[in-house]
Amino acid sequence: VLDGILEGIGLLGNENAHRRLVVMRAIDKFDRLGREGVRLLLARGRKDESGDFTKGAELSEEQIANIMVLFDVNEMVDKALSAARAPQRKHGADEIDVREFEDRWADGVFGGLAHGAQKSSKGLEGLSELRTIWSLVSAAGYNDGRIRIDPSIVRGLEYYTGPVFEVDLTADIRDDNGRPIRFGSVGGGGRYDGLVARFRGEPVPATGFSIGLSRLLAALTAVKSPIVAGARAHGPVVVLVLDREAMAHYQGLVARLRAAGIRAELYLGAAGMNAQLKYADRRGSACAVIQGSNERDHKDGPQVTIRDLVLGAELAATTKDRADYVELRQRAQFAVLEERLVEAVREVLARHA
Repeated sequence: VLDGILEGIGLLGNENAHRRLVVMRAIDKFDRLGREGVRLLLARGRKDESGDFTKGAELSEEQIANIMVLFDVNEMVDKALSAARAPQRKHGADEIDVREFEDRWADGVFGGLAHGAQKSSKGLEGLSELRTIWSLVSAAGYNDGRIRIDPSIVRGLEYYTGPVFEVDLTADIRDDNGRPIRFGSVGGGGRYDGLVARFRGEPVPATGFSIGLSRLLAALTAVKSPIVAGARAHGPVVVLVLDREAMAHYQGLVARLRAAGIRAELYLGAAGMNAQLKYADRRGSACAVIQGSNERDHKDGPQVTIRDLVLGAELAATTKDRADYVELRQRAQFAVLEERLVEAVREVLARHA
C-alpha cells in the first residue's frame, strides 16, 4: 500500500531510492515525533532539542498530504463512527450492532487508503491483501479493539515484501505501588518472500516475527504468570486444518476456545492429519480438535471430533486385551456438536489437570 502511495506521488525508480528511504524513516518516527515531526521530515527537515538538524525528503505539500493520509485515516474513521454511535446511546438503545460498526470502520479505513493508492496497481493489490486479512481476523471474532489495520507501521520495508505487524501489550499492568506500567510493543514481523532466496537462490514464501523477550518477561513477572513461576502445564489445544477453504471457520473455533480461557492455536503448515497430530504431540497438547467436511456437513448439525492425545498415547502403549480398552478408545476420540466444543475440550483437560 505504501509503495502504491509512493508511486502515486512519483517516488518510484532508482533515482528516488534515497528519498523513499528518508520518507520511510520519517513515517517510522511517528510514535516518537508525532504528526508535526513527521511532516517536517517529509518537507525540508527538522531541528531537534539539541539543535541538530535532520535533512528531510523535501516533498511538495501535495505529496506530503498524500502520505499523511496514513496517519489520518484511523482517526477520521474513529471520529465518524463515534458520532454515528452517539444518537443510539442518547436515545437509550439497549444494544449497538457491534458487527455493523466494525464493518463500517474497516470500510472507512480501506476507503481512505484506496484514495491514496488508487493510481497504482501495486497499491490496489496491497489493499486487496489487507481486505483478505481483515476478513480472516473478523471471522475469528477479533474486532478493531484487538487487531487494527494501522497504515502508519513501517518495519524496514526494503526487507519485507508484504503485510507487516506489531504486537502491543495494552493490558492494565501495575507495579507493586499500584503505578501503571507501559510496555508497548513486545513483538513484530511480517512477510518476506525474498529473504530465503538470498541464500538458496529459489523463491520461498515466508512470514516470521521476533519477540521482545526482556519486555515480555517483565510483563509476565508483573502479572505473576505461572509461566515465569515455572509451573508445568499442557501445551495449547491444536485445531487441525483439513480444508484450507474453511480456514476462517477454523480461526473461529480457535477464537471460541480462547474466549473461554483455553489456550489454543491453529495449525499453520500444509501437512496431512497424521503430521498435524504429531505436531500437537510435540507441543505437549492434551487434545486436538478435528473437523473435516463430514463433520461440518453432518445431518444433525456441524460437529467436531475431539482427540484426547494423552489417553491416545496411553492406549498406544498398552494391549488390546485390557478389559476397558474399548471404553478407553471411545473416550480417546469422540464427536460432539460444534456448539459443545468448549464443554468437550474442558472435559478432556480436566482429566489430565
